[in-house]
Amino acid sequence: MSIFDLFKQIESQTPTVTGPPEYIIAGLGNIGEKYQNTRHNAGFMMIDAFAEKHGAKFGKHQFKSNTAMAECGGVRCLLLKPDTFMNLSGQAVTEAMQFYQIPPEHVIVIYDDINLGVGELRIRKKGSDGGHNGMKNIIYLSGADNFPRIRVGIGQKPHPDYDLADWVLSAFSPAERDILAETANTVSEALALMVKDQTDLAMNRYNTGKQKKAKAPKSDAPAQQSEEGGTCS
Repeated sequence: MSIFDLFKQIESQTPTVTGPPEYIIAGLGNIGEKYQNTRHNAGFMMIDAFAEKHGAKFGKHQFKSNTAMAECGGVRCLLLKPDTFMNLSGQAVTEAMQFYQIPPEHVIVIYDDINLGVGELRIRKKGSDGGHNGMKNIIYLSGADNFPRIRVGIGQKPHPDYDLADWVLSAFSPAERDILAETANTVSEALALMVKDQTDLAMNRYNTGKQKKAKAPKSDAPAQQSEEGGTCS
């Protein structure tokens, strides 16, 4: 190996970040084989992909969760998949928050949204639970609603009379899983910005659907509406 190859190898090595996590990233879902690949487990699916991308392995059970530690852009992150089932997700999230003394602003929650088309995303800095029971429990037990969150579209019920529980616990089709695989890449890019306190940029780049449309700037002359794009660093 030449000295130039050695320099390249040293430059390519990223030092491991040690110490307590700066962020918690919680993907919500239900544990158990029968819930795998169901709509309500979109949060699990997204965080699994993020963990794989960053070489993190789930398997340590603490905080009523299956956990992993990941490094993203020099930021140490605790990844959580609550073992509590969806409606009691707050027990897991708040226990980890209290242990590491992490504020809500540094706790990112990923969960499903039936009001968005499959694979669409809505990123927000804070807000209500929107009728989602997992988020509702997190807000209730923490007493805060300023959690950054990524809502992943799972599609609306086929018709109004379709039972909601049956719908969210139904499996994604193969075609929908292909869409979600692409969505998972986008979520990972968004998370890379959010853990660097750039949630506004993540919202601008990655929100999809109707919510991404912005008001045209006021002007005396007609102006074309533009939207910034780009790739995550």
